[in-house]
Amino acid sequence: MTAIESYLAIPSWRYIDESLSAKTRSALESFAADDTLCQLVGQHQSAPTVRTWVHDHTIVLGVQDHRLPYLERALPAIHEAGYKTIVRNSGGLAVVLDSGVLNISIVLSEQNGSIDISIGYDVMLEFVRMLFPEVADRIEAYEIVGSYCPGSYDLSIDGKKFAGISQRRLRQGVAVQVYLCIEGSGSERANLVKALYETGLGGETTKFTYPVIHPETMASLSELLDVPLSVQDVNLRIQHQLNLLAENVQSGGFRADEMELYTYYLNRVVERNAKMISHT
Repeated sequence: MTAIESYLAIPSWRYIDESLSAKTRSALESFAADDTLCQLVGQHQSAPTVRTWVHDHTIVLGVQDHRLPYLERALPAIHEAGYKTIVRNSGGLAVVLDSGVLNISIVLSEQNGSIDISIGYDVMLEFVRMLFPEVADRIEAYEIVGSYCPGSYDLSIDGKKFAGISQRRLRQGVAVQVYLCIEGSGSERANLVKALYETGLGGETTKFTYPVIHPETMASLSELLDVPLSVQDVNLRIQHQLNLLAENVQSGGFRADEMELYTYYLNRVVERNAKMISHT
């Protein structure tokens, strides 16, 4: 077993599936949930956790996106297309969420030793490869220039990006988050973000260099594998993989005694987002 695999092959995992229940709710609730889990797992009040979540028609903006010089001109077109916008509390730039995008959070504790940022990314990369053994050796991690939210841990097959990874660290907890474009068209999602930057920049030069989006650099796993893969198919793979990795998998959402903490983090996330949005 490799060092990275040792973070995944553990006695107990907690599994929270919100791929259906969160779909119509605000994505802010998912960021609050991961903050809650960071504290619970970080303080050993919960087993390490895998949470799956889906939100419909949402563009999650990064802090730098919020600083686009003409963001207020770009947002109406996004909203008219049926997409909500929020500003996230972790790093990165704009990403598109919809019913064909499955998000996975892996939440680990640093209480028994720090987890390097690169280790966190590698744990998620290994987990994604475990989920897709038929193409595991073709899944690569490097920056896909021309994609939205580019980073050194863009996940791609044959040079086409289908996933991106971010991290959130809080109270000795580490939440490693990945979005997996499972269904639909990767390039259509990229076109939405391309329009955001083109309108939001308005031709101006900024200190921060925003990505120039080339939609053809992005694809869904259904397109890349040429099979009609669904979000629920992948969720079943996740459950199966967790049962292979752990002796015990605890399923279920937040317990009654954890809801007070979740409410605290939700209020914090909502207030922060309201302040950011009100300044656009």
